[in-house]
Amino acid sequence: MPLRVVIFNWRDMHHPEAGGAEKYIVTVAEGLAKRGHRVTFCTSAYPGALPEEVVNGVHYTRRGGRFGIYPRALVNGLLSLHRPDVVIDVQNGMPYLTPLVSRYPVVNLVHHVHKEQWPVTFGPRAAKAGWWIESRLAPWIYRSARYVAVSDSTRHELTLQGIDPDRVDIIHNGTDATPLDDTPRSVHPSLVVLGRLVPQKRVEYALDVVASLVGDMPDLTLDVVGSGWWEPHLRDHVEVLGIEKYVTFHGHVSEAEKHRLLAGAWVHLMPSLKEGWGLVVVEAGIHGTPTVAFREAGGPNDSIVHNRTGVLVGHDPREFTDAVRELLVDGEKRLRMSDEVARWVPQFHWDESVQRWEQVLEDAAAG
Repeated sequence: MPLRVVIFNWRDMHHPEAGGAEKYIVTVAEGLAKRGHRVTFCTSAYPGALPEEVVNGVHYTRRGGRFGIYPRALVNGLLSLHRPDVVIDVQNGMPYLTPLVSRYPVVNLVHHVHKEQWPVTFGPRAAKAGWWIESRLAPWIYRSARYVAVSDSTRHELTLQGIDPDRVDIIHNGTDATPLDDTPRSVHPSLVVLGRLVPQKRVEYALDVVASLVGDMPDLTLDVVGSGWWEPHLRDHVEVLGIEKYVTFHGHVSEAEKHRLLAGAWVHLMPSLKEGWGLVVVEAGIHGTPTVAFREAGGPNDSIVHNRTGVLVGHDPREFTDAVRELLVDGEKRLRMSDEVARWVPQFHWDESVQRWEQVLEDAAAG
């Protein structure tokens, strides 16, 4: 029987700060709508956005700004207006706390725990308050709710907050991309980093890699794909390092251009402080492009098979640089990883992700 589903997420896919988390939940929303469910997506407003809009079967309602959406969702009683059978509350660090105002079943989606990110984004007091809300208050508020995590790493972090792992379903990211057979690999050593340009993505580490390697690899290039408020700082960092001619900032690009850049690169870099899964790992992998990432980021431990589909390193940035250097120099190892990652990532399908979400929501509504 079709469900009435209300989703609370602070951004939609067209938001200027949208990233992999938005790709995930929008794909799920559209997949559910295609299966006949009535889906309402409550999110924040942004310049140029319509307050009400239907896109690919999903009804979007946009109210409030980056933080204003949270109290407006509660105070305005949006849940009672839409009368859902089940609610998806996306906890991007700050939860909506919908169980406080909802008598409907709630499923809490968590991409990753933000313990390390709070101090990077906010001052000491705000970071301490944010972590208390995420780690103490939220587990109590959602004590009767089901959870969905996008990786085993995230489920493990949730258990450290006292959440029973039996209440947490794992539903991975998928991919709908296909290999670009007509896009040749770059003839020169090339790197790509893709994501929102914000401090926690630590794109500076990728820039430092270039500065360390260009002495031995004068034809090395780095494509920085994405946009965000941290971009001026990154451009300043490029200037300080003196690597302007090696680095290209592409800004926000189309899906086609994104995949062209991923397919052409030798290695994809993910220096992020934290990732729930790392959607771009799969998107790069479908084109045979291996990824180098940090173990401490969490999710890459699940989306990367170490030394087979990519490389996981410790917390030392020098180890990150050394791993990139080895892949660029050792062509045999890189090609072996390229073949293996291209065979490994097709197992992650969006259709399967949507089907699993449908089952979770039906169970929650029935319960």
